[in-house]
Amino acid sequence: MKILVIDDDVYIQQLVSIHLSREGYQVYRANHAEEALAFLEKKTVDLAIVDVMMPGMDGFELTKILSNDFDLPVILLTAKGQIDDKEQGFLSGSEDYIVKPFEVKELLFRVAVVLRRVERALEAVIKVGNLMIDRKNFEININQETILLPLKEFELLSLLASRVNKITPRSVLVEQIWGADYEGGEQTLNTHINRIRERLKKYEATVEIQTVRGIGYKLEVMK
Repeated sequence: MKILVIDDDVYIQQLVSIHLSREGYQVYRANHAEEALAFLEKKTVDLAIVDVMMPGMDGFELTKILSNDFDLPVILLTAKGQIDDKEQGFLSGSEDYIVKPFEVKELLFRVAVVLRRVERALEAVIKVGNLMIDRKNFEININQETILLPLKEFELLSLLASRVNKITPRSVLVEQIWGADYEGGEQTLNTHINRIRERLKKYEATVEIQTVRGIGYKLEVMK
């Protein structure tokens, strides 16, 4: 599991990162919201731990973006313990809220709980337009017709469908489907996307994959 720690306090960054790494998590760091958003345009993570009081964009506003645009669970980490602040945090879309100073064991426990909750919430079946994806049985169904895709195409379509109407950067698609160590060119991704497009058209799916020039792709329901 990959976790992004966003905090302008380097000491807190180090403390949280060290203990998360010891638990086997892969940890990345960002000093402020803008740096975090730039990072997420190229990489994907499973959870963000966000400080509320940061220069520039604060943690509440960043949490809204992470939750809405990146579909990313967030744990807010802050010195603010008032009930109004906690309410604002949850209304921003955070999964949990930890007040400084905190016990490291509590942080690790809450991280594990949030990740487990998110994992359970992953849909086994995705429905978009007349397209249904059965992740458990690796089946695609369009207009009541079952289609079996090669594994990489299935994984690509599933990832795009799970983020319908949201842009997924090319680098994220390559990392998620082929792994972070993949050294092949982007032509492989292009080939797989084109094959999926041909299949969707052949079976008269009401969804299509749009190219977002210079960034990546997104799946949309045709109007």
